[in-house]
Amino acid sequence: MSLVSRATSEQRAEDHWLLRLEVHLPCAYEALWPALTTADGLRGWLAEADVLERRLGGAVTLRRPDDGTVATGRVTAWDVERVAEYTVGGYGRIRFHLEPVGTDSTVIRFVNEFRGPEAGRLDHLAGWHEHFELLDSALAGRPADWAARTDTRRAALREAYASLART
Repeated sequence: MSLVSRATSEQRAEDHWLLRLEVHLPCAYEALWPALTTADGLRGWLAEADVLERRLGGAVTLRRPDDGTVATGRVTAWDVERVAEYTVGGYGRIRFHLEPVGTDSTVIRFVNEFRGPEAGRLDHLAGWHEHFELLDSALAGRPADWAARTDTRRAALREAYASLART
């Protein structure tokens, strides 16, 4: 089964998008939660968390390790071991909703709401898909090697999402 079992996008208004991805990971949600909500966990698959106040309304500053882009924002939802949501400049609202499946796997119901052109929709779908693959690797003890990362995988995912849109 593919890690991302479902991905949809919806246009809310001109240049306003809502993406939803359903991600199945073979780990208990207690092990997954720190990867989504701590500086050490986020570093392995998403971004450096220069600031991360783990509470509703807390400050967030994320820095991409590959190009140094910085995004600041707030924690806009927080339900320990269940929901973490960050709203940050440039990326919009990113929400992780965890649902345990038995004792050893978890579904993430992920939402990204952002503003941008149609091309940005495909970039975001491919980017999040790739980040969830990096998360899976990080949980298996292989955090992202940002210095060695290329755009090859993201480009292939973008083309796959573009192909789905054409059918």
